Amino acid sequence: MVSAAVVGTLTAGLVVAQAWLLSRAIAGVFAGRTADAALAAAPALVAVFAGRALLSWLSTVLAQRAAAAVKSQLRTDIVAARLQAPTAPATSASLVTLVTSGLDALDGYLGRYLPALVLAATVPLVVGVAVLASDWVSALVMVLTVPLIPLFMVLVGWTTQTLVARRWRVQSRLGHHFADLVAGLPTLQVFGRARAQVEGLRRTGESHRRETLAALRVSFLSALVLELLATLSVAVVAVGIGLRVVEGHLDLATALFVLMLAPEAYLPLRQVGSHYHDSTDGLAAADQAFALLDAAEATRTGAGRAVPDPATSTVELVGARLRHPGADTDALAGLDLVVGPGETVALAGPSGSGKSSALTLLLGLTRPTAGRVLVGGADLADLDGDAWRARTAWVPQRPALLRGTVGSNVALGAPGAPDARVREALDRAGAPGLDLDQPVEAGTEGLSAGEIRRVALARALLRVQCGGASLLLVDEPTAGLDAGTELDAVAGLRGLGVSTVVVSHRPAVLAAADRVVTLTTSAAVTA
Repeated sequence: MVSAAVVGTLTAGLVVAQAWLLSRAIAGVFAGRTADAALAAAPALVAVFAGRALLSWLSTVLAQRAAAAVKSQLRTDIVAARLQAPTAPATSASLVTLVTSGLDALDGYLGRYLPALVLAATVPLVVGVAVLASDWVSALVMVLTVPLIPLFMVLVGWTTQTLVARRWRVQSRLGHHFADLVAGLPTLQVFGRARAQVEGLRRTGESHRRETLAALRVSFLSALVLELLATLSVAVVAVGIGLRVVEGHLDLATALFVLMLAPEAYLPLRQVGSHYHDSTDGLAAADQAFALLDAAEATRTGAGRAVPDPATSTVELVGARLRHPGADTDALAGLDLVVGPGETVALAGPSGSGKSSALTLLLGLTRPTAGRVLVGGADLADLDGDAWRARTAWVPQRPALLRGTVGSNVALGAPGAPDARVREALDRAGAPGLDLDQPVEAGTEGLSAGEIRRVALARALLRVQCGGASLLLVDEPTAGLDAGTELDAVAGLRGLGVSTVVVSHRPAVLAAADRVVTLTTSAAVTA
């Protein structure tokens, strides 16, 4: 911004110098009936033209570098925020749309709109002072007409902002729909429903087309309005100058000087109006990016503060209530829960009663809307979140594996753990038949749903055995397992002897727990 302001001020100075040189040269030609004045001004004019070209190039380079730096930083921050709050409601499809085409639209804001905005603040001011020093009547006309352009820009901008925000929502919905369709295509194909999705995709695409054309329509019409206003304003200045020159109240050189500067005073404002539409998509994406960053920042807790060890401290939810942004109902309604050292507590209840939400609260990935999460009597919101999560092992409801091998995915629980301990963790998780060197492809191809869950469970067990975790949080650990494998997995969990909170509907898991807490969709909780 500082560089752009300097470049804009220098550009304004060169615009005035160019008009002054041209007006004096042309007036000299008419006065002396020779081209001597024009020839004398030619070297200076060439230098001015070269200076304006250089400043224009420099402005473009600075803007593009700024845009690249900002986009890179935002993408890095968004990825870090997603890792900080992996349970945030933003979907993978919306994140992909945001960090690709969404943030790419910031080129229009940083590369075109902001430089034009700086020029609109410097050029009219410098030009206006130069005109005022030469002809106060023309300066007065410009002062009265210049504010009309920003006024209409604001009116058009309000309409554009609404249209672009609506188009961004439609674009995000289209990306989410397409991503879900691709992910579920094998299942849809099996049940013969793949072709039926074409109509839904077509409707979403048609909606995106309509919203895009509506935004473009306003953009083109606004450009017409601003050009018309600027043209009429320059015409008013020109008519006044012409009449006074004819009547002998204004000399030719001054008249030409003012007439050349008048369009330059309106040009930056017209460019701001036209480039504003280039910026709206980027600003809509930036707003969503900042919302994600703010949500992740809310989960950051007191860095450096000592964290009690769950192996010797109780972990409690006290009146914990959670409602996600934009939701009409609570995801978790007033849960009171105490987990003692080494105790295994099972959470049961119907879908939607908040069992998984309770685990995210215990992890510190989200903060309760009401109530508190206590560790050894200390509020988790005041503790170091990263240090706390270093003491926990978590198996989500839909575990993810990275491309590599089964062994490398299990070893993520405790990097550097020996292969013997990795093998032991797999055996404890009920997967003695899985080879450590078995490849895991992208999308976990080659592994069944039950094998994926066992690998994730083994990773958590290894984190407890070798990674220093003393609180185990598992969500449906035996889903997709047969009865025999389920018993092995339950025995592996119980054999750790650490504080465990397990979400499950399976009778074998509930029977192995020290205590079962049943959640309902209301605030009632029975133990």
